[in-house]
Amino acid sequence: MKQLSVIPCGRKKIWDRYENTGAVTAREAYIGTLHHLCRNYAEAFTDAWVVLSAKHGFLFPEDIVPGQYNVTFNQKSDEIITGDNLRAQVRKKQLDQFDMLVVLTGKKYKPVINSVFDSDHRRIYPLLQYSGIGYMQQALKKAVQENEPIHMKDRSS
Repeated sequence: MKQLSVIPCGRKKIWDRYENTGAVTAREAYIGTLHHLCRNYAEAFTDAWVVLSAKHGFLFPEDIVPGQYNVTFNQKSDEIITGDNLRAQVRKKQLDQFDMLVVLTGKKYKPVINSVFDSDHRRIYPLLQYSGIGYMQQALKKAVQENEPIHMKDRSS
């Protein structure tokens, strides 16, 4: 079964640390702790991963992020990618060819994911069982250290 992890971009970006940095790959752009822990988990347990950015949509690790931005899905902004554009990316980038989505995000991303992937597309949200970012980070770190994926507590859709 081919699995794709969807991981959050996060607020901290390379331009926060190195202001004059130009365009970089998605792999280099996001520098926050949660992002890195999600990425480590994705690389350990799934076949591929993409970042979900409110501005740029689904980004493969090698996709280019042109520069700093700061928008989220739960705010109003003309910079936020539309659902139609996200659905087009799913098709163009063949994200719908994976058998399972492992969505390593908090609850604010769930309506976005559910609106852009077909309802019959299998997905799990392993981090939704944790009540805060600290618990999510701890679970991700432990899973990678122990080489044991996070077990779900009946929160699969």
